[in-house]
Amino acid sequence: MSRTPAVELAPGVFRIPTTPGDYVNVFAFRDDDGQVTLVDCGYFTAPGRILAALRFIGSDPSDVTRILLTHAHGDHAGGLARLRRITGARIAVHGLEAGNVRSGRPPAVERLTLFARLVKLLPGDTWTPSEVDEELTDGQVVDVAGGLRVVHTPGHTPGHVALLHQPSGVLLTGDSLFNWRGRMSLPSLTYCADARLTERSAYALGELEYDVVGFTHGPEIRERAREAVRGFLRERGAGRRG
Repeated sequence: MSRTPAVELAPGVFRIPTTPGDYVNVFAFRDDDGQVTLVDCGYFTAPGRILAALRFIGSDPSDVTRILLTHAHGDHAGGLARLRRITGARIAVHGLEAGNVRSGRPPAVERLTLFARLVKLLPGDTWTPSEVDEELTDGQVVDVAGGLRVVHTPGHTPGHVALLHQPSGVLLTGDSLFNWRGRMSLPSLTYCADARLTERSAYALGELEYDVVGFTHGPEIRERAREAVRGFLRERGAGRRG
């Protein structure tokens, strides 16, 4: 569990825990000129922690010039409207989910179970609508801290993306993979738009090259990160065949 407002993953790359137990994380990238890009915004309660983390790393809200969303769910977009008002940052999300960000409503799930229906009644499933300034595409390299590559990983949501920071070798999985309580897993199907695509996208992450893997749910893996991800996927595949 993190005890500081921000955890440095690599020079200029920070994880910001926004809930106890590292359950929901936001990330910050700081350029050499001081500009900051945030990845995700947490729940609607998260902006206070995010602003505190910015102060902790020596940045100001006015330094935030861009906010990228991995996908349009309330635990990632909940704080977006408030942070946009405070920072004036431009908002970017994959084109398939720009409409969701603008409406403040998440994409449909594949299996609308009773539990899923109950979840949708809780505060935080929706968010204050926000304008989108840029629609991201697969393979795009965003001009962030030397290059942040967009990896379209559909399944959890149609426009879900992972992000690979090429200079530092840090991969942000978004919700393609969780590392909750020290155990890697796929996201709950309760929240997934397409279960089969979710699994395929997780396996695609095992083929990328990276040194550190950061999770939006759970702490990062620093040592042999790619091997850890691939090991989890191998075990999952073996379990399915067994």
